[in-house]
Amino acid sequence: MSQLWIAVLGTSLIAFGLKYFGHSVPEKYLSNPRVLRINTLIPIALLSALVAVQTFGDKSKLVIDQRVVGMSVAVIALMLKAPFPVVVIGSAAASALTFHYLG
Repeated sequence: MSQLWIAVLGTSLIAFGLKYFGHSVPEKYLSNPRVLRINTLIPIALLSALVAVQTFGDKSKLVIDQRVVGMSVAVIALMLKAPFPVVVIGSAAASALTFHYLG
C-alpha cells in the first residue's frame, strides 16, 4: 500500500472519528456563546478561502487572469444588491469576455 493510500485512509478515519465522537460532546459546551460564534464563522472563513484560492491560485503560484475580472464583477453586483442569478451570470460573462478578448 502506498503512502498516499495510507494518508487517505488515515485522514478518513480521523474525519469519521471526529464526526462520531462529536455527538458525545455535552450540550453545555456546545451552547457556549463563544463556541456558537466560532461555529457561525467557520463556514464563512472556509468559503472565503476557497474562493480566494480558486480565483488567484494556479497550482503553487499566484496568478492574475480573467477570474479576477469575474470576481470583481461579482463583488460589485453584490454591493449593488443584485439578485444572485444576475451576480453569477454577470461574473461568468465578464470572465468569458475577458478570456475571449485578452486570453
